[in-house]
Amino acid sequence: MRKAVITGIGVIAPGGVGTKPFWEQITSGRSATRAVTHFDASRYRSRIAGEVDFDPLAAGLRPDQADGLDRMVQFALAGLREALEDSGFAGGVPVPERAGVSLGSAVGCTTGLETQYAKVSSHGRDWLVDHTLAAGHLFDFFVPTPLAREVAWAAGAEGPAAVVSTGCTSGLDAVGYALDLIRDGSADVMITGASDAPLSPITYACFDALRATSPDNHDPAGACRPFDRTRNGFALGEGAAIFVLEEYEHARRRGAHMYAELAGFATRCNAYHMTGLRPDGREMAEAIRAAMAQACAAPEDFDYINAHGSGTRQNDLHETAAFKDALGPAAYDVPVSSIKSMIGHALGSVGSIEIAACALAVEHGVVPPTANLHEPDPECDLDYVPLVARETAVDVALTVGSGFGGFQSAAILRRAETS
Repeated sequence: MRKAVITGIGVIAPGGVGTKPFWEQITSGRSATRAVTHFDASRYRSRIAGEVDFDPLAAGLRPDQADGLDRMVQFALAGLREALEDSGFAGGVPVPERAGVSLGSAVGCTTGLETQYAKVSSHGRDWLVDHTLAAGHLFDFFVPTPLAREVAWAAGAEGPAAVVSTGCTSGLDAVGYALDLIRDGSADVMITGASDAPLSPITYACFDALRATSPDNHDPAGACRPFDRTRNGFALGEGAAIFVLEEYEHARRRGAHMYAELAGFATRCNAYHMTGLRPDGREMAEAIRAAMAQACAAPEDFDYINAHGSGTRQNDLHETAAFKDALGPAAYDVPVSSIKSMIGHALGSVGSIEIAACALAVEHGVVPPTANLHEPDPECDLDYVPLVARETAVDVALTVGSGFGGFQSAAILRRAETS
């Protein structure tokens, strides 16, 4: 079977734009979540977020891209720029026909569409809207396809191109699809990852209705507390992670630096409930076992688990049970942590951001901590790396995602062979 390795990483996340600031943020044990500044959130139950301090022009975008593209597309282009430079493809992919794009997003151009609707409807006053008040390419805010289109154009990729939208597992599933395309020979290089910029009034209204986000507005940095007895929901976030995923022999021949091999991926749907999770974690466990079979990985091989770790009681119990089910007694020996405690939950893009965290953990031999974990829940009895990062060799890492609608996904990264 053809193998795939990550040879370039670009991250746009709360706490800093770029892979190095991101890594410094999530290994610091400090949270980057804060009170919402993007809009007036005073009427909402939850008023906190992991916001990205992002200037599209400073990030290298053209003025027309800064004015005419949704924020999530801008994130992806900035991440692409860094990933291509990191991989040695700064001028674009070398063989366009053998390069593709697979990108994830849960909510697409929600922020831009909401802004444009406010313009054409006089802030919701007019039922019959005036399209002449909108941006010149209003349709680009209506559909998620500009994400794949703009990235493909910027990278010069003329192979397969797709946007994957499976809720909060989109960032894992898009990378899994890219892996499949490399394995089956459809591409040698895939630009993959995910981007979401959901921080808008309609998003906060949706999650307030679900009561899934934390109401601890008095302590934004401490609000997201995965696996903690006092947890009460997550903080919304935004951001992107873009990768150059390359066929192993293709990367080896050109002497590319390999962060990690993407060794296994699987996804399942529980066909059970829109937001509910069975406490036994069976569906996530099945996804983990299927990914392990692809990677030929045994339970005792794992050195790190990047948990979905949203900070809700339902999720924490569900995935704790899933790890025990899939790994058996070995689950008690593996460090587990949630970086959402520091950057918030960026919906569809967070799965890719967490893949970046795993690749960097393999690269640097450091496991990021779970911030804000001061009072461990006795029902969650694994090693959740509280508060402080841990230096340890990471040769094999597991990352998982859980999404509304019943989506459960798992990916396995391992140290790449270099000879």
